[in-house]
Amino acid sequence: MGLIDIETFATLDLVGQAPGGPDEDPEGFPFGGWQAPLIDETAGAQIDASYAGTDALLLGRRTYDIFAAYWPHQKGGPDGGIADLFNSIPKYVASRGEPDLSWADSTLLGPDLPAAVREIRERHERIKVVGSLDLVQTLLREKLFDRLHLWVHPIVLGVGKKLFEDGAVPTNLTLLEPPAVSPKGTVHLRYGLADGTPATGDMAAPERGPVD
Repeated sequence: MGLIDIETFATLDLVGQAPGGPDEDPEGFPFGGWQAPLIDETAGAQIDASYAGTDALLLGRRTYDIFAAYWPHQKGGPDGGIADLFNSIPKYVASRGEPDLSWADSTLLGPDLPAAVREIRERHERIKVVGSLDLVQTLLREKLFDRLHLWVHPIVLGVGKKLFEDGAVPTNLTLLEPPAVSPKGTVHLRYGLADGTPATGDMAAPERGPVD
């Protein structure tokens, strides 16, 4: 069974809406493109490295449309490596509508999203989820992922769709490697899904003593 890797970008208040550009999410969100001023060589290299071994993309409708309008035209350009990868591997689209699937090797998933995701998990070694905030929230809620690559950026927006909205389920994660910080202050966190649900305890328990 393959692995599902979620790649997502968030602010300190965990807003994940429209990091890539002003027109990414036309819902009156005033901070579209908030990630661009915070990208540096370190963060860019981390993002590129996260695609190693990817053999399928799983995307929400809006992210798919943005990618399909851009990546097929980037062969031979400065992003040739990512473009060649994206253009050569299968793309699976989660949508309630009827998207234009003219980007090569694109497939619309069926209405039973959890079942469809489990099916493609049997076909691929490593499936990458990029952007696609609504889809990500569904995968988190259903615990249909294996690793979460989270880049936390040093800004607070106060408005916008958050990574964990109402309906998030209690989940344990384990840190896979030490956090990495870029020169502009972005923290890269790599988590793996862990068993069970969050435990509780008493910080003033006798074996610990009171916390000053």
